[in-house]
Amino acid sequence: MNALTEAELRHLYNNLHILSPEEQEEVLRIAEELQRRRDSDKARLDLLAFCQLMQPDYKIGRHHRILGNLLMDIAEGKQDRICVNIPPRHGKSQLVSIYFPAWFLGKYPSKKVLMVSHTTDLAVDFGRKVRNIIDSDLYKGIFPTVQLASDSKSAGRWNTSDGGEYYACGVGSALAGRGADLLLVDDPHSEQDVLNGNFEVFDRAYEWFTYGARTRLMPGGRVAIVQTRWHMDDLTGRVTRDMTQNEMADQYEIVEFPAILTSEDEEEEVVEKALWPEWMPLEVLYKTKASMPLFQWNSQYQQQPTAEEAALVKREWWQMWKHEKAPECEFIIMSLDAAAEKNNRADYTAITVWGVFFNEETNAHNLILLNSLKKRVEFPELKELAFAEYTYWEPDSFIVEKKSNGTPLYQELRRTGMMVQEYTPHRGTGDKFARLNSVADIIKSGLVWVPETRWAEELVEEIASFPFATHDDLVDSTTMALMRFRNGGFIRLPTDEPDAIKLFKSRRNPGYY
Repeated sequence: MNALTEAELRHLYNNLHILSPEEQEEVLRIAEELQRRRDSDKARLDLLAFCQLMQPDYKIGRHHRILGNLLMDIAEGKQDRICVNIPPRHGKSQLVSIYFPAWFLGKYPSKKVLMVSHTTDLAVDFGRKVRNIIDSDLYKGIFPTVQLASDSKSAGRWNTSDGGEYYACGVGSALAGRGADLLLVDDPHSEQDVLNGNFEVFDRAYEWFTYGARTRLMPGGRVAIVQTRWHMDDLTGRVTRDMTQNEMADQYEIVEFPAILTSEDEEEEVVEKALWPEWMPLEVLYKTKASMPLFQWNSQYQQQPTAEEAALVKREWWQMWKHEKAPECEFIIMSLDAAAEKNNRADYTAITVWGVFFNEETNAHNLILLNSLKKRVEFPELKELAFAEYTYWEPDSFIVEKKSNGTPLYQELRRTGMMVQEYTPHRGTGDKFARLNSVADIIKSGLVWVPETRWAEELVEEIASFPFATHDDLVDSTTMALMRFRNGGFIRLPTDEPDAIKLFKSRRNPGYY
């Protein structure tokens, strides 16, 4: 019966009731063997099928399929450089550092694999798991000719019987004499180092990767870097910068998986979706986001780190207002930066409200953020929002940037009798730099306060992220307001001459305005 075709076996299977018990048992045995061979054939061809065969409860998300296809392209030589950024707890290491090298060595048992992580202990632990998989009976059913060499006892350093090698090491390890057909890098940076502010690890990791691990590649060798983002200068940031600045450098395919994806539905409404909703739904992600600093969330979970060292305005320059109530303000400015395009619901409108108050502790006038809003709105809602904020705060000055929706809004609000002032910026990113630079000293001098709220943290984070962040609406709204305070003579800097500024004394004096 072993010579039966699949069609004949299916016919027998459908007619088991007319067979003897012995014949029924034999048919079932052959059917099971046929299914096993099908599964093995599929696992040899497809990495994720291999994962599911090795671990029946292995959970596959859409991002695993994308990542799996990239890894298979690397294995088959269709790609030679990939760099994938993915949030924590989204199945990265299980796929990249355990199942993929086992599958790769099954298909190419004479190749050399160099496995790198931020510590040798972690890399060796990956090596132990890969070695145990290759030594398992289930694996031998998929790749029957692949075996470990008889002397492969070490977890981090072993060979196949076909001359293939697996070597696991941490960043900074000595690599003399090592070769690599496949260089796998899984999280080259230590979480503890980053959280402790030890940013020197980024330079060390890049230099070791460039002058150490990268030089171990055999002709035709391939590289896969898979990591959670931490900083603009992490390994992803550095290799990305290299390839954009030098077309002769390694050219990586960069793939980013943010934990929360933003898209538009059929009605052009902005919709947020979880990257892996079956495992980590939106509700869980929202709680995670609320439980950590925004810059950490942006880096680790959204793969959008900000360059603190390169920031025009650093986070630590802001003063934290820890009192429950805001101080009594002498003058209030409300500033609005409208969405960039009238009909694009994905763009943001930003409104910030600022006040100037006399700080008795420093014997000087300071500024404080009273409110900050950043929303996606169309014109009717924008008008209602602006009117509601104006009515609540009763600002002495209301500035609207005269562009896109700001132009009709300015005209419409003027008709209602509001004292609205237009602000017309010059075109070009350089002017944004210049405007933020013009108010950076105000913040650096410790004259600007923000409350300990989520919306204030979002403003501080966006300004610290400029110009690397996707949006800069709050940056524009803030710079407009602070420039008016500065030009109006409401505050003075320590570098100002005593008679070079007119200090503001009365809340209702229009002054510069």
